[in-house]
Amino acid sequence: MAAPCGRMASRPLFRFLSRFSGICVGHTGIRHFSRASVSRTTAKSETEGERGGSPWTLMAAVCLQRLPVISADYNPMEQRFKDMLHQIELEKSVLSDHELRLLEEAERMSRKQAGDYDSDKEDDVDQEILLAQDMEDTWEQKLKSFQPAPRVRADVDKDLSSPERCLADSLVLLTEQQVGGEKMWLLPQTQWQEGETLRQTAERALASLPAAGFKVTFLGNAPCGVYKYKLPKAIRTESCVGTKVFFFKAILTDSPPPKPEKALFLWLKKNELEKYLKPAYMLKVGNFILDL
Repeated sequence: MAAPCGRMASRPLFRFLSRFSGICVGHTGIRHFSRASVSRTTAKSETEGERGGSPWTLMAAVCLQRLPVISADYNPMEQRFKDMLHQIELEKSVLSDHELRLLEEAERMSRKQAGDYDSDKEDDVDQEILLAQDMEDTWEQKLKSFQPAPRVRADVDKDLSSPERCLADSLVLLTEQQVGGEKMWLLPQTQWQEGETLRQTAERALASLPAAGFKVTFLGNAPCGVYKYKLPKAIRTESCVGTKVFFFKAILTDSPPPKPEKALFLWLKKNELEKYLKPAYMLKVGNFILDL
């Protein structure tokens, strides 16, 4: 009885191993397919290596901003809120030392006129030559002679090449550059060179401008945006499909150097960029320019 039971127990195991072996042997094409795909991938990578790497030309551009120099004008809501706070401060504030001094001097003058005045007790007070009211009169004269600088300078604001225009707004630097056979207004940019980082390429783009010497602070080492475009099919090749431009942000920290006569610069507000930039380029640039 033991022998038949042993043969019956071994049959399912033998069948399972036979089926597993049949799958491995009968479908060896799966292994051949994997080897073929790996070989094709290796050949493709070797072909790309022979071609010289990426078919895209890499460039770095700088979004150089001049931050506002003076505070912006109040809008109607801000003006109403300012007036309300001023009224609350006027009604609930404690008197200052100068205001208390004015009240004391007014009370002393009223006592002198009424005859209820003890000169022995207030001799020290009489030694004060300059009264609080005299001080206010002096301050009023100085205020009348003070002429604040104008917030709006029509002649300077119309000069788009001046970084001193529109002091209450943030400005962005544009330069005229030759792209193919066309001159275009763009953010300062230059082509990446092997051995340097994109941040170093962006710094070189500023240093290569005709009016070099901008004192700026870069906001990080990573790009804040990228713009990609393909070349026309007539001039497109396998080794050069198009261009990728990586943008870096920087802030002007000091007055720029004098602008050469032939240097073509524009310092524009964000709402003025649309007149000079291509729509697709403006769409990418507008995402990271803050209108402070």
